[in-house]
Amino acid sequence: MGGVDDDRVTRRRVGAAEVRRANRGWWDTDADAYQAEHGAFLGEVDFVWCPEGLREADARLLGEVAGRRILELGCGAAAAARWLAAQGARPVALDLSAGMLRHAAEAAARTGVRVPLVQADALALPFADAAFDTVCTAFGAIPFVDDSAAAMREVARVLRPGGRWVFSVTHPMRWIFLDDPGEGGLTAVHSYFDRSPYVEQDEHGVATYVEQHRTLGDRIRELVGAGFRLVDLVEPEWPAGHEGIWGQWSPLRGRLFPGTAIFVAEKPAAG
Repeated sequence: MGGVDDDRVTRRRVGAAEVRRANRGWWDTDADAYQAEHGAFLGEVDFVWCPEGLREADARLLGEVAGRRILELGCGAAAAARWLAAQGARPVALDLSAGMLRHAAEAAARTGVRVPLVQADALALPFADAAFDTVCTAFGAIPFVDDSAAAMREVARVLRPGGRWVFSVTHPMRWIFLDDPGEGGLTAVHSYFDRSPYVEQDEHGVATYVEQHRTLGDRIRELVGAGFRLVDLVEPEWPAGHEGIWGQWSPLRGRLFPGTAIFVAEKPAAG
């Protein structure tokens, strides 16, 4: 979640157009600061699933990637797509934010690892049916769209039968607590069942950042409703020796309860 003065933070319903406008604007504006703060952790040609530091090189949640057509949804600076390309995959990196895609292009120039970059909305993917073998995202798109069930259906549409869909999000139980990596983030203050989005807004009450909450059950129903079969739900443990803080992620909280949920799903094979 983001971070501004408390008087500009609320939880309220937000229309789809306001969500899209707020999040595109926020990521465009914050792209430089985000990369300055987190770029070293994420790497330039690496696939890091979460602040706990779980890497695809170790987890292999995507399965075989060499030769596969892979869409990275909500790619940010596209470090994961470049890592996939280095493994022999044929990735495409998509994001709503021009600011983040600018960083993706700059990193491609620095590293020499280039992948196609597409600016588009996750709710209207500009690809043909069954265009990809795999779709993935590390904290991209899904928490930021108004209708994540519709996004799941779009992913299902562009996946071939037998394809895999893997995405990581903030663990839903984290929404019970304040967005605080310290002692203040250990006391439950919100209802787990309140799906009201987290909203940061300007002095006029216009949303500038919106993040959506769904329960674990909601996510599973979204997947099943889109025709997926849930293969695994990974809750990475906080690794020994990892003392970094990323927003509300910290060793203090990470050793007590999960901060990330990674859903691994497959589209059933035809016939």
